[in-house]
Amino acid sequence: MDRIEDLETRIAHLTRAVEDLSDVVARQASELDRLLRLTQLLTLREAERDAEGSSPDANQKPPHW
Repeated sequence: MDRIEDLETRIAHLTRAVEDLSDVVARQASELDRLLRLTQLLTLREAERDAEGSSPDANQKPPHW
């Protein structure tokens, strides 16, 4: 009987570990999605700014050169 109880205990611990890891993966996926949306937004903003030509001095050397 002790062997079966040991196995049940190990299974319970492994089940808990799998659930914890699943939660971590779900949070990371959510964070990656958020960061991807943010990166896309920033890329779009930068492309719009480049298209408008609002910063013509950005590619020029500073006056002290």
